Amino acid sequence: MTPLKAYEGELPVTTERGGREQGEAERSGTGRADPATEAFVTHRNLLFTVAYELLGSAADAEDVLQETWLRWAGVDLAAVRDRRAYLVRITTRQALSRLRTLGRRKESYVGPWLPEPLLTAPDVAEDVELADSVSMAMMLVMETLTPTERAVFVLREVFDLDYDEIAEAVGKSPAAVRQTAHRARAHVAARRPRGAVSPAQTRHALDAFQRAVETGDLQGLLDILAPDVVLVGDGGGVKQAILRPVTGADKVARLLIGGLVKQAAEVTMAAAEVNGRPALLMRLDGELDTVMAVRFDDGRISGLYAVRNPEKLTGMRRERALHR
Repeated sequence: MTPLKAYEGELPVTTERGGREQGEAERSGTGRADPATEAFVTHRNLLFTVAYELLGSAADAEDVLQETWLRWAGVDLAAVRDRRAYLVRITTRQALSRLRTLGRRKESYVGPWLPEPLLTAPDVAEDVELADSVSMAMMLVMETLTPTERAVFVLREVFDLDYDEIAEAVGKSPAAVRQTAHRARAHVAARRPRGAVSPAQTRHALDAFQRAVETGDLQGLLDILAPDVVLVGDGGGVKQAILRPVTGADKVARLLIGGLVKQAAEVTMAAAEVNGRPALLMRLDGELDTVMAVRFDDGRISGLYAVRNPEKLTGMRRERALHR
């Protein structure tokens, strides 16, 4: 079986809209891929979503999919009862292994670390639970879990796997998984955003935020920001960014307005669907410079997450189809 290379050209691949492009299997005249390839392609978006939710990195999630394919290609399909569950199990194990490497990278990271933003297809926002789980705010909440807690939480709460399947994936007993799931749920519940906010409300708030920043309307900005709002910037030592979170509506508002005024002629802002939620894209001289995601609590912006590290903006080049 041909190794999977970038998922393009050598195999049928799932496009960003969830459709299929036919690769070598169809071009050779067979009309369909072999069963292993077909199963992998069918669940590719699901596997990417699992890996991304565990890692917070699109680049690392793609590497995990490569590793998953290499292991899947050598599996005896006749011995596999549930191909979806088996593939999720491989992906989870590979992601947990990669989390250790990612943890070491974070220790030496310059400034705050934020997840890589993804330009997501419109249908992601239609799945409320999925959109919530991949939102920047929730991804940051999940960063506070241990790797095993994160895996158990994601597989149980987002993908609805049963405890026996999760136990196989994380190498724990079902009883231990139940305890971990209970602990992770309590941890997340205490830290997740308060009060449901619809996409329409989010867009309205972002429009008001954008107008206030662009016009230098300090009071208008203070009206939409929570008193204890936190601004976090991620430049990774490559782009200039605040090295520590800034807290407080007045400090955040003055920093945003002051920073934009200096570059007013070169900066443009536009809304986009990022991680299943409305966000702002800031372009400098026409090039994507910053992705600004937000967290809402009780109807006001309580978190602003500005990703500037160019290495983390590759996921914004095309829409991603995420699936459960």
